[in-house]
Amino acid sequence: MKSRHVRIVEVGARDGLQNEKEVVPTEIKIELIEKLADAGLTTIEATSFVSPKWVPQMADHHEIMSRLKRKPGVVYPVLVPNLKGFEKALEVHPQEVAVFTTASESFSKKNTNSTVEESLKRCREIVAAAKQNNIRVRGYVSCIAGCPYEGKIDPSATTRVAAELYKMGCYEISLGDTIGVGTPGSIQKILSQVCKSVPIESLAVHFHDTYGQALANVLVAIEMGINVVDTSVAGLGGCPYAPGASGNAATEDVVYMLDGLGIDTGVDLNKLIITGDFICKFLKRPNNSKVAQAFQRRLSKEGNQKEKCI
Repeated sequence: MKSRHVRIVEVGARDGLQNEKEVVPTEIKIELIEKLADAGLTTIEATSFVSPKWVPQMADHHEIMSRLKRKPGVVYPVLVPNLKGFEKALEVHPQEVAVFTTASESFSKKNTNSTVEESLKRCREIVAAAKQNNIRVRGYVSCIAGCPYEGKIDPSATTRVAAELYKMGCYEISLGDTIGVGTPGSIQKILSQVCKSVPIESLAVHFHDTYGQALANVLVAIEMGINVVDTSVAGLGGCPYAPGASGNAATEDVVYMLDGLGIDTGVDLNKLIITGDFICKFLKRPNNSKVAQAFQRRLSKEGNQKEKCI
């Protein structure tokens, strides 16, 4: 019997770095992306064509996409906030772009200074332009379980915007628990409702680990039939418009769990851990992945034992 495959969408280079206060050099970003591709990841969100005024960390988007050595078989999506951003992205010939909206009116106003309906209108404009250029579009829905300003979000709100993204032509909709308040129970309810309006094969999940629930939520989604999971190497990330939100589910932890379930990801865990260590050393911070931490402790212990034997 052919083993089940889950596609990992690596968002570390974009979502993982966008909130860093110190600007990460373009060379480091490119090296990170290329290392991730070498580790076997086939979808790596590379950057965001947003205004440098709002997200200074992504100001080098054009340079990244122009200099990046694109590995055959790997897709490098870019996030675009509006038609102007899409037109700028066209200059570097993206294979795929991503649009975003939210299930929360308050978050939409704080994040993009617009209503949810206005954000959906922008998405429709981008999708229409992308179709004319034969470019696939992925959609993001943020705050599916809770909002930093409104609190709990009704699943019907998430379902409505996810269905709108699907109707307008997004081939895949990623459901994001932006502030990480979801639990296996609440995520199950949300997915059950969304699946009534959007085919499950067109859904992905994107969990933050603020309350330590990301891995458990991924497992619930996988058990319900979701086959695409957004993750960030070393658990990097956070949202500049979601106070208190911690990083994404760590790619290393998700890959390790899926390996244990006999589910194929195509990712080399050892190379992935080395890549996580690379970016964490540059950022001068600990690796948030529990699996990476465990591997480091094991290697350190083995190294000490070898020294004692000499």
